[in-house]
Amino acid sequence: MARPKEFKEIILDVEDGIATLTLNRPDKMNAFTGTMMLEIIEAFDITDKDDAVRAVIVTGSGEKAFCAGADLSAGAKTFDYDARASTGEKGRTETVDIQRDGGGRVTLRIFESLKPVIGAINGAAVGIGVTMQLPMDIRIASDNARFGFVFNKRGINPEAASSWFLPRLVGIQQALEWCYTGRVFPASEALSGGLVSRVVPQAELLAVARALAKEIADNTAPVSNALTRQMMWRMLGASHPMDAHIVDSAAIYSRGKTPDAKEGVMSFLEKRTPTYPVRVSDGMPKFFPWWEEREFEWIGDKD
Repeated sequence: MARPKEFKEIILDVEDGIATLTLNRPDKMNAFTGTMMLEIIEAFDITDKDDAVRAVIVTGSGEKAFCAGADLSAGAKTFDYDARASTGEKGRTETVDIQRDGGGRVTLRIFESLKPVIGAINGAAVGIGVTMQLPMDIRIASDNARFGFVFNKRGINPEAASSWFLPRLVGIQQALEWCYTGRVFPASEALSGGLVSRVVPQAELLAVARALAKEIADNTAPVSNALTRQMMWRMLGASHPMDAHIVDSAAIYSRGKTPDAKEGVMSFLEKRTPTYPVRVSDGMPKFFPWWEEREFEWIGDKD
């Protein structure tokens, strides 16, 4: 098992094409801090650049908590980001002239990931502990997991871009009920409400998550997954299906000419496991990232 870098508040391991990012403050129920925020962002920078990584699992240390929300040890100034600027929480950037909450910086980085992201929710997940999960592609909960959008109970409001993510995942009615009440609810309610894809026994959680990640890693083309991830997420905000048709057409035209497409067909015909040669680091289509273009009037790559 490789460990690309030693962090203070997270652990990043890579094995068999799967990166496992573990929130690692078990004595504090993996409570979120400015340091953790910066380390999560850096970890996703690492996994995006590493072609050996085919999928990312995010989980927490121990069996009590995935992440119990913001670290409240700062007391009354916990959510006063100016007062805590030295921790990295203030969040002003050179390019965006607003105060950015730390959770939002994490969720937007996960949203940009080029690798599939699986949440293995191993215990309590409240506040940022639940909103950071929203841009993960698939969330699997242990049977002892608990969730809570508790912001209104703390006199603040939902953060981490959750007002965009949550209604799209579970619908506006369910999103507002959970946020208005601020109640902490069990994994069974998270499942029935569409927040998680399945609930499994605590002892089986990581094995189930790894099996899913391995299925992705062993059978699918990394560039295809990177494209699919961004296509699916970004089309949630598209105004018309034509927007999807334009990007789908460009992608299938571009991908169809690659060695990956040839390998995908031939491995199927020859009844063998595929070996996809195109790498995410240097094999993304020329039109990627298409959302940064002012006009997108063509199909396929221009020479």
